[in-house]
Amino acid sequence: MAKVVGISISAEKGVPKENIPLGEFIVDHGVKGDAHAGNWHRQVSFLGQESIDKMGMENLRSGNFAENVTTEGVCLYELPVGARFQINDALFEVTQIGKECHQHCAIYRQLGDCVMPREGIFAKVLKGGTAKPGDELILISF
Repeated sequence: MAKVVGISISAEKGVPKENIPLGEFIVDHGVKGDAHAGNWHRQVSFLGQESIDKMGMENLRSGNFAENVTTEGVCLYELPVGARFQINDALFEVTQIGKECHQHCAIYRQLGDCVMPREGIFAKVLKGGTAKPGDELILISF
């Protein structure tokens, strides 16, 4: 079963995010209270716990790589653009796999590497809803 491990937000871009107990996802916006939110193609960022574990460092947690949603049990970066998945009532569509890192962010400077540009994904919110750690992630189309 694929599931949510953590929900995280930050007031600015390119920094580790703080974990929150419940995320509110807003259509054509993203996660309420997050700096990346807005009407564009990278409204919500996702990263697998499996990708974080590849870094081989202790004390890494959800949000360390500036992802909004940390998941477990699905290989996110293998999903194609256009794939859709659901967490509770919230519906997401994958819009981008990985990203170009023009400037090394705070995460890279602190850890010497960042897995987000290689294995993180971005999505738009098609239907709003809420999510919390432990909620199931259901693939709808891929």
